[in-house]
Amino acid sequence: MSRIQTLILALVMVVAMGVSSAIAGPTVIKLAHPNVPQHPMGQGFEKFKELVEKRTNGEFRVDIYDSSKFGNFDSVVQGLQFNMLQMGSAATPNLAPFSDEFLIFDLPFLFPDYAAADKITDGPVGMNAAKALEKSGIIGLGYIEIGFRNIWNNKRTVKTLEDAKGLKIRSTPSKAHIATLKALGMNPTPISWGEVYTALQQKTVDGIDIDLNLAWHNNFPEVNNNLTIVNSLYSPHLVMMSKRFMDSLSPENKKIILDSFEESKLYERKLIRDGEKEIIGKLAAKGVTVYTLTPEERARWAKATAGVYAQFQDRIGKDLINKAKATIAGE
Repeated sequence: MSRIQTLILALVMVVAMGVSSAIAGPTVIKLAHPNVPQHPMGQGFEKFKELVEKRTNGEFRVDIYDSSKFGNFDSVVQGLQFNMLQMGSAATPNLAPFSDEFLIFDLPFLFPDYAAADKITDGPVGMNAAKALEKSGIIGLGYIEIGFRNIWNNKRTVKTLEDAKGLKIRSTPSKAHIATLKALGMNPTPISWGEVYTALQQKTVDGIDIDLNLAWHNNFPEVNNNLTIVNSLYSPHLVMMSKRFMDSLSPENKKIILDSFEESKLYERKLIRDGEKEIIGKLAAKGVTVYTLTPEERARWAKATAGVYAQFQDRIGKDLINKAKATIAGE
């Protein structure tokens, strides 16, 4: 074969590979999360989609399955393990079967503010917990958030521990969440997420312990006329990736995806925190009375829930709890 024939053959092969690639289309990243698109979580993942598709020049496409359209938590985990799903997010209480270290986020009044929460999620405590998923074929990339929980109810304005006593409050199935509400004198009532609005509307429960953004984007101010800012429990979500998918990436594409996640993570957190301020400003027009616990009263609530730490200390580990407290204190 002459040199010219060799060059022609090589050219044909390059063109054929390009055509084959074009026919195959972009690599698809299926990403599942449980929230509505307009929630900061939904917007954060839209930002991730925008960044990845732009930075890879269309080589990757991100398909988002919001509002639990991919299925429940078990479906997401199985999807990630078998690479039928490339990315997904889950609340930390759901991840406790992988490691009891995730229960650190279920402890009440541990985090005084968002700066403290960032120290835990982005530091060794949070990231070491995430490593527990690796043996199951899942990589924990990092944490986005839902926010701090507060008490919404239809009966009365809650200003003190005494005001909270006896309220029938929707809780999650988390044993620590239930224990916290009981310690505060309330009657925790687990109700599935899809039934919460109706339960509040029909007064099956008096209220709900939930963050501001979830309440707002699910129209809960329509069926709750009192809000007490408590900031009792901090709720993060771990964003996960299929290890099979991660291992298939070139170093260049892996960097693009991880950098894009990091940027969208910070973007989502800012939306959560800015959104809380905006929501509080809009609640009066919805007929909602807003009250913020005084520092002294919040300290009473924290003291009342001290027994929750003792109840879960053996599972979480006393050393881990002390490490989290020391990290928050900057020690």
